[in-house]
Amino acid sequence: MTSTRWRKSTRSEGKDACVEIAYGSFGVAVRDSKSTSADEQLISLAAWCSFLAGVRHGMFDVS
Repeated sequence: MTSTRWRKSTRSEGKDACVEIAYGSFGVAVRDSKSTSADEQLISLAAWCSFLAGVRHGMFDVS
């Protein structure tokens, strides 16, 4: 995926634990921003949209 355009959230600036995402015809790729040479995880677009909905509704809040 060398031609893939990766992006990192602007909210993660200065934080150590960050991920990057890339959209493509396959769905969404996710990788560790500190280890960009490691394998990325491929996620279907439907699964990604479900994950984002869960985040927006606080399903993963740990506080």
